[in-house]
Amino acid sequence: MTDIPQLDITDVADWFLNKEQMIHKKLQKLCYYSVAWSYALFDDPLCRRDEFQAWIHGPVNPMLYNKYRHMGWNLIRQEGVPPSVSEETDEFLEMIWNTYGEFSGHQLEALTHEEDPWIIARGELPLSEPSTNVISPSDMASYYNSIYDKGQND
Repeated sequence: MTDIPQLDITDVADWFLNKEQMIHKKLQKLCYYSVAWSYALFDDPLCRRDEFQAWIHGPVNPMLYNKYRHMGWNLIRQEGVPPSVSEETDEFLEMIWNTYGEFSGHQLEALTHEEDPWIIARGELPLSEPSTNVISPSDMASYYNSIYDKGQND
């Protein structure tokens, strides 16, 4: 992906917000899946500031959380011009949107709770225990690569 050095996690969030207004939880999970699948498919980061932590409600990027926490459970609306991304990045994000965009934030949370990267990062913590454990990019790559490989062999 040629524009990786310029793209930031906030640009990824803005790209999704340009698709529809959504609650913070859904936005977090769409951004997470974008980062995770980028590591799996391209073995490269999609953007800067792409760290996700294994919070109670699934993967959360602390920077995005701080940016949108004031919204609570209200819908976040797109503000300003959508980010400029390469055609390749646009196609990739469109793929993520087509795969996960129909789900609610609660459904995406439930999905991430069944997937290895979040489970591994949480370790033995109870579901109700707060955590700032970082979800490893290598765990993301390995897990989502296994899903991709399985889909290719079916």
